[in-house]
Formats: sequence, C-alpha cells, structure tokens
Amino acid sequence: MKYVIGIDLGTSAVKIMLVNQLGEVIEEVSKPYPLIQEKAGYSEQNPDDWVEQTIEGLSELIKKFKGNPEAIEGLSFSGQMHGLILMDENNNVLRNAILWNDTRTSEECAEIHEKVGKERLVEITKNLALEGFTLPKLLWVKNHEQNVIEKAKVFLLPKDYVRYRLTGQLHMEYSDAAGTLLLNVSEKAWSIEICDKLGINPTICPPLVESHEYVGNITEEVANATGLSTTVKVFAGGADNACGAIGAGILEDGKTLASIGTSGVVLSYETTDSKEFGGKVHYFNHAAKDVFYTMGVTLAAGYSLSWFKDTFAKDISFEGLLADIDTVPIGSEGLIFTPYIVGERTPHVDAAIRGSFIGMDASHERKHFTRAVLEGITLSLNESVEIFRQNGKKIDTVISIGGGAKNESWLQMQADIFNANIVKLRSEQGPGMGAAMLAAYGCSWFQSLSECADEFLITEKTYKPIPKHVQRYKELFKIYKEVYMQTNGLNAELMQFRS
Repeated sequence: MKYVIGIDLGTSAVKIMLVNQLGEVIEEVSKPYPLIQEKAGYSEQNPDDWVEQTIEGLSELIKKFKGNPEAIEGLSFSGQMHGLILMDENNNVLRNAILWNDTRTSEECAEIHEKVGKERLVEITKNLALEGFTLPKLLWVKNHEQNVIEKAKVFLLPKDYVRYRLTGQLHMEYSDAAGTLLLNVSEKAWSIEICDKLGINPTICPPLVESHEYVGNITEEVANATGLSTTVKVFAGGADNACGAIGAGILEDGKTLASIGTSGVVLSYETTDSKEFGGKVHYFNHAAKDVFYTMGVTLAAGYSLSWFKDTFAKDISFEGLLADIDTVPIGSEGLIFTPYIVGERTPHVDAAIRGSFIGMDASHERKHFTRAVLEGITLSLNESVEIFRQNGKKIDTVISIGGGAKNESWLQMQADIFNANIVKLRSEQGPGMGAAMLAAYGCSWFQSLSECADEFLITEKTYKPIPKHVQRYKELFKIYKEVYMQTNGLNAELMQFRS
C-alpha cells in the first residue's frame, strides 16, 4: 500500500494526516501554536512556530505509523489564506506574519481603491480590497515600517513559507495567490499595473505554479528530523478553502460547500471567470486546474462558538454545551446573535461592526444563548447563499464540513436555513484531505481530481429541509438582516471606547 500526507496549516494548529490509496486516514496529528495580538485588531504569528510544529508533527506521525516510511510517496499542503510573510535577500523572515483576521489596514484598503480604482481592481483581481487580504498588509508595512520594507525581497503566504522550509524551493500557487489582491485572476499572472500604481516592486512576488505541481523533495535535514525519506515528492498545495472544496468533492459546476471552521465559508464551483458579482463575494482561482470558485465569508463562525464557550461555559465540553439546543425552539425564544465579533466580510465588508445579542429576556438560559449563536452563524452564512441565488446559481445540495458537520442538530439547522439538502461525508477531513488528494493526484494515482474524489469521498447522511422550519427561518432571517442596519452606526460610535 502507498501513502500520501496532507498538511493543513490552520490559524490555531497544524493538522497532519497520513492517507492511503483508498482514501483512509491511517494516522493524524495536530500541533498547536500561539496567536500574537498586541493591539485590538492585530493578529500575528511567528512563522518559525509553524515550521517547528510541522516538523514535530511529521516526526510524531512517522513514529505512530506502523508501516514502512518508504511507502509514503508524496506530501502537499493546505493553508490559512492572506497572511503576509516578508523575507530578506537571504530568505530570512523580517517580522511576524500578519494574518488573515488582522483588521489594521482600513486606510490601506482606501488607498488601493483610490489609486487603482474599485472597478479596475475588480476587473483585474475579481475582488475588492478588504482588510484581510495580503496587499493591504504589504502596504501597511510600506507605510509604517520603512526599515522592514526596504529589506524585503520576497513575500510568501503561510503554507508556502512552510513548504519553502521543508524543500528549500520558493513558490506560490494560484489559489492562494488569488487572495493576495495582486494576481490577475483571469490571466494567472502577477499584476504589474497594480504594483506600479501602488509603488510596489513586482520582483517581490514569488514564482507561480499549479496546485498539483511537483516542486521538489524534502531536504535531508527535514528527513533526518522527521523520519521521512528524501524521496518524498512535495506538491504545491492550495489555499485552505480551495483544498476544503477538493476534500469535499466540489469539483463540478453546481456543487456548493459550507465550511464552518474558525471562519465560515459558502463556496461554489465556477467553470469560468465571466460571472459578475461586483465584488460582493470573493472570486478566486481553484486549486483544480483552470477553474474558479466564488466564496462568501463569515469572519467569526466557529470562532463565535468557541468565544462563547470560553467566555461563558469554560467548565463544559462543546458536546455538553450543545446537548440541549433541541429543547429550544427556532428563534431561541426571541433571541438573535450576530457573529460580528471581529468585524464582518460578506456581505457588509465592515471592520468596525461588532456582534450583538438582541432580545435578551430574564427567562433566557444558557441553552437559549447557545442556540442563538448557532443560528446567528448559520444565518450569516445564508447571506452568501442568498447572493449566489440572486445571481442565478441553483443551490439545492450543500456539502457541510468543519465544526458545523459534527453536530446533528446543527446540520439540520443548516438544511432548514439554507433550504437545501445538507450532505455529511463519512470521513470529513476538510482541507487536509484536499491537500492529500492533491498529493495523490500529483503522484499519478488518479487521472483527475474528480476520479480521486470518487474513490476517497463517501456520503454518510443527507439532511433534508423541513418545510415548516424553512418558513420560520425565512421570517427570522428578515429580522436578522435588520440588526446590522440598526447597529452599524452605534458600533462606529463605540470605536472610540475600544483599546
């Protein structure tokens, strides 16, 4: 039996899985690393933490593996998007990585829109400038840390930096490059025009490769540290959402994904780059070759639930927290939660907005707040579903992955709120499985990623919408959308009180 490894470099931990030719996960390891938040809105990590924990995780994986490490043929990556790593002429890191959920760059977003023009930016990149993207971060360093930008010779994204450290080879692939706001998405090339208008030297942009492309082998040093063979082929990999789509089989037109991790994503496959969403949702290159995906994002999806648990229910497990949500009716007895606790992306693109519990009553218990949090997360994702439908997409089946796929009640809630069949996979491994599938395809185990998906992915259960629940949630959704309109001004005024 042959094997491949999928490495998923997340925001809180790196998850590593060993997968055989049948798509079975043989071993898996997760290694955490810290977040650095010096100020409100700041979110950074030390790139060396990613590398150390990845190497430690690979070593642990090989020690657990009862087979022959020589049978491991390939390795690929999934990674958190948008994070900025700057390196000098010797490829040494110049500062901590600024992450996707860092919101310090509002002024830089305005600068991009002014100098490039919103319409022209969307023509080139298919996206508007948002605080989370890489280009605003690059401009922020240029505007605030002149000593750093003067030394910077190349920038990378998180997984690409880890891959560089494992192989010594510098590349970036298209699905992650599309999230930098520097890529011409249609032409699959760095935009010299954007660089020129913003005073950025285009040589800072690394060489581009396909996600399934072989980019080298692990170094002898890494092999010695992990127990892997230097014959292991390394493939470029993809952005976490693109790999999550591959790992869920979103590889043909009409398929849609709902992924609830730290952030939440509704993602739909696109065969062309010709659709016009006007920047309302993201439009990126897929990790599958020469196709695209559109994506709406809720910044704090699973993070809203973990924040709620850590703040108000530290003493119980997630399973215990969710155990009695079915005893609470739809609408949580008149309680609505908006998951804007770190700002919001789709559809509002608002870094200043913050979350709310609306309708609190003395009769409400913790279970009401818990259900309201789940409903708020899912209603937020439904705003992306609504945009897709308004633009002519048919969404009747959604594959659910991540934390939202681990609870039966939440899966049924998704079916009722999205008014679509929700599919739960038998082995839901998300972006890590997508990374493993890219490695399997790169190793020529299959003729296509779709063929790999047919072998690796099996449906466990389908949750169908309940008509009376659908109607009730439609009524709640109307109220939910009003909360943003009623609170955005108040939150802007409250900014002066945030440290």
